[in-house]
Amino acid sequence: MKQAAVFQQRRAGVLLHISSLPSANLGPDAYKFIDFLHESGVTVWQMLPLGPTHADGSPYQCLSAHAGNPALVCWDTVKLEPWADPKTIIDATFLTTLVKAFRQFSAKASDEDKHAFSNFCKREEYWLDDYVLFREIRHLNHTTAWYDWPESLRNRQKTAIQKIRHDRKEALDIRRFGQFLFFKQWQSLKSYANERGIVLFGDMPIFVAHDSADVWANPSLFTLDSAGQAEKVAGVPPDYFSSTGQRWGNPLYRWDKHIEQDFLWWQQRMQTQLALFDLIRIDHFRGFEACWEIPASCETAIDGQWVKAPGDALFDRLKNAFGELPLVAEDLGIITDEVTALREKYAMPGMKILQFAFGDDANNPYLPHNHTIDSVSYTGTHDNNTTLGWFGEINDYTRSRVHDYLGQTDDQMPWQLIRVCLATVSKLAVIPMQDVLALDGEHRMNIPGTTEGNWSWRFDWDMVDESSAQRFRKLNELYGRTH
Repeated sequence: MKQAAVFQQRRAGVLLHISSLPSANLGPDAYKFIDFLHESGVTVWQMLPLGPTHADGSPYQCLSAHAGNPALVCWDTVKLEPWADPKTIIDATFLTTLVKAFRQFSAKASDEDKHAFSNFCKREEYWLDDYVLFREIRHLNHTTAWYDWPESLRNRQKTAIQKIRHDRKEALDIRRFGQFLFFKQWQSLKSYANERGIVLFGDMPIFVAHDSADVWANPSLFTLDSAGQAEKVAGVPPDYFSSTGQRWGNPLYRWDKHIEQDFLWWQQRMQTQLALFDLIRIDHFRGFEACWEIPASCETAIDGQWVKAPGDALFDRLKNAFGELPLVAEDLGIITDEVTALREKYAMPGMKILQFAFGDDANNPYLPHNHTIDSVSYTGTHDNNTTLGWFGEINDYTRSRVHDYLGQTDDQMPWQLIRVCLATVSKLAVIPMQDVLALDGEHRMNIPGTTEGNWSWRFDWDMVDESSAQRFRKLNELYGRTH
């Protein structure tokens, strides 16, 4: 299969989530960042999943696989709408502000704007109705998980759902309106990026959160019992990094049910993501060939087992539905020949992380001389330390190997590793913004296996030296990544 068009030329990208912008929203800072990328010769902006998060802020455990995070809406942009009253629209909380905005929209918006909202609701109905119901019922139940709701709501009994639709009609429309604002601002940003030759690179976790609209609305597609409790959950087995493995806790898929429905749930999920992004990373790709199944009663991942998954049939169906699949496979960790064959069959580039390259011999697959054209090279990802932080923590042996491999250079870390990353044969090289700014480990985004203090990092424009874009562009031009 031919690779997606985005990989027909060498490109450079920067990894930065929307929440890490100074304002943490889709407003002027996002446009200014696109201008910075354009000036730097960068043509790919990679970010994390965009969904509404739980209290821990993790974009990998979202309340919906389709919805946008309404917290990313820029209210300064909303205030510029012709129907908005900029003096009164902002209130103490997001929800009360959204209520005010909706009522102003309902009272003053033009017929054209109201028609656009109506069309949005119809077009996205396949996920939007379940999502707003889920969020409103969850709100009424003090944000408890859906499997702890009263039985009639937990099991979506018809009369109980009809009552919510009737009694909470305005509240449901307000939540629809919040999504309308998000997607309107997103499409404006995407157009601005695409017009400047920059593609947006998203991230799609393989699994969805147990407490999500997706699982509540489709319980038969997941490994749940009749009360909505998980029977089997996802994770990875014990390895070098953890003697007990990782127990993620997401319910697994009942693949037989997905096959019966011709993978409709997956087709709809991909439809939403392809509307948001030009390129999509699939997190934990190896789970489409076989996933680690852990009994929910187990507190660790030790007692799991590998269970085959119908990845070939799934991607074949998606290819038939959408044609070109602009996907990147997160294939880190222990990868079997079967997983590699599946990735290569559907022309998905894999990932190469330079911070993983220097602890072994010359056969290490992450060393630059072992990279392949069908790959995406990174200095590190959102789960890694910053390159400066990493270099300060590695042992003397690894540091010596880094020096020997990179040779004598006038560059300092992290620009030594950035240069090597951009020089690889990989069609796409992605640099985290923390590395572009030469920041230390205090600025890392996430520490895997921990639940506190993650996902909150932001940069400030004062960190961006005037020469940063020029230096970045010079390297991108040198290694053929501008166009």
